[in-house]
Amino acid sequence: MARRDFLASLAVLPVVALGARADAAQSTRLKVMMKSAWGSDDPTKAAFPFLHGEALAAAGHDVQIFLLGEAVSLMRKSVAAAVVPVGWPPLAEILAKVVDRKIQIYACGACSRARGVTEADLANFGAKYGNPTIFVGLVEWADRIITE
Repeated sequence: MARRDFLASLAVLPVVALGARADAAQSTRLKVMMKSAWGSDDPTKAAFPFLHGEALAAAGHDVQIFLLGEAVSLMRKSVAAAVVPVGWPPLAEILAKVVDRKIQIYACGACSRARGVTEADLANFGAKYGNPTIFVGLVEWADRIITE
């Protein structure tokens, strides 16, 4: 009888361990850097860092976004309004959610100036010019880096 009770108690251990692991996973708050160079020429890919960044923030993670290359043009209101990813809401709606969640967006300064993206454009989304030092800082800050 004692042996049966002991074996029955062992059978419960994997279930208890799974529950503990799930609790630990839910309480882990990650710092996630999203990096993208996709612009308006591919609306769906251009929207992914914002869609995924907002979803990660909604799940309780800290998110920052770094844009470079053609992606910096998305910081112009007129471009954001014209970008409609396949199967998703317009980028302007997605960006509004990103702004509401206070996700910091950095747009490469050199890339932005080369494409005529101004500080006033960035201010519409609470974004700032980025540079290599900020980029390195984000890489060092992040637990995870997602490039899209």
